[in-house]
Amino acid sequence: MKFQFATAGQIIFGNGSIDKIPAQVAEIGKRPFVITGSRPERHESVLSGLKSKSYALAREPTVPLLKEAVTQAREAGADCIIGLGGGSVIDLAKAVAALLANKGDLFDYLEVIGKGRPLEEPALPSIAIPTTSGTGAEVTRNAVLGSPEHQVKVSMRHSSMLPRVALVDPVLTHAVPPDVTANSGLDALTQLIEVFLTRKASPLTDGLVREALPQGARGLPIAFRDGTNAEARRDMSLSSLFSGLGLANAGLGAVHGFAGPLGGMVDIPHGVACAILLGPCMKHNANAALTSSNSSLLNRFAELAQMLTGRSGGPIEVVDWAIQISEEVGIGKLSDYGFAETDIPALVNKAKNSSSMKGNPVNFSEDTLTMILKEAM
Repeated sequence: MKFQFATAGQIIFGNGSIDKIPAQVAEIGKRPFVITGSRPERHESVLSGLKSKSYALAREPTVPLLKEAVTQAREAGADCIIGLGGGSVIDLAKAVAALLANKGDLFDYLEVIGKGRPLEEPALPSIAIPTTSGTGAEVTRNAVLGSPEHQVKVSMRHSSMLPRVALVDPVLTHAVPPDVTANSGLDALTQLIEVFLTRKASPLTDGLVREALPQGARGLPIAFRDGTNAEARRDMSLSSLFSGLGLANAGLGAVHGFAGPLGGMVDIPHGVACAILLGPCMKHNANAALTSSNSSLLNRFAELAQMLTGRSGGPIEVVDWAIQISEEVGIGKLSDYGFAETDIPALVNKAKNSSSMKGNPVNFSEDTLTMILKEAM
């Protein structure tokens, strides 16, 4: 048994935690630069208290948007970065913090479409404050960026990109609309499921899943119907945080192996892609486990069934749950987002060698990968 575990320098969780932000910022810098979502007025009280300059991200981060944000942060003389928003905002904040401290070109550090080199200097200190419950980006060491030119999403990755502080205040998620609640929440639950099944799972990451997944599976439908339900929002914030802790230290699986490159090909929310692909991917993982009588994987499915449904079960119950929750919150099919059968070979080619696909508990053939996508159409 061998494993490592790394996370943000400090995690602060709980209702009202946002009140601690001025003191936390004062510990890491004097000239904070804040990156927010498309409606920064929602965080007026926080921004006014920080007396900082800011950049509003109107959509998912791309290479051009990153360059634009870095320029503005540099002109502001920023010595620390704050990401206040969803996972995309926090990813952009981490990438800006990395580039401000390094003189190299962006493509020196980007994976897949760049040279993928490690940062030469540690990233500037950052604070991550999630306002949705989804990616767990507040405790991960990478930033996902889209490249419209290459039609792909890629990562920057370095240990120093872990935020100095991850401040998770569930109250900030109460105003999130139902569709975003569903999309982001299903991303978090998918991450927890894949963390539990991945080849790099450890006793530490198993413990995180066992604590968070039952709460998230129970809380998501409630939060979707009633966004002001404080207990459900707290459960989803915890699930998102723990999913980030898990994926940062154990990796993911086939769902995210597909979802990453898919997001570079068509305009689809990441959580939606995960929700659509979860059922088909789990079905083929389950089939492989049953066919080969893989007792270890079958035991994992049995435990997942208990965590997700509160009842004993196995692979069939996990697949059924994945399909039912997507239907309950109104998730459609890949074809609803412009993905066509003619796109399948290109996505299979991009996904088959992704790092997440390599973490899947079962090695899928190209034929199986193709079948999964056809079932998700």
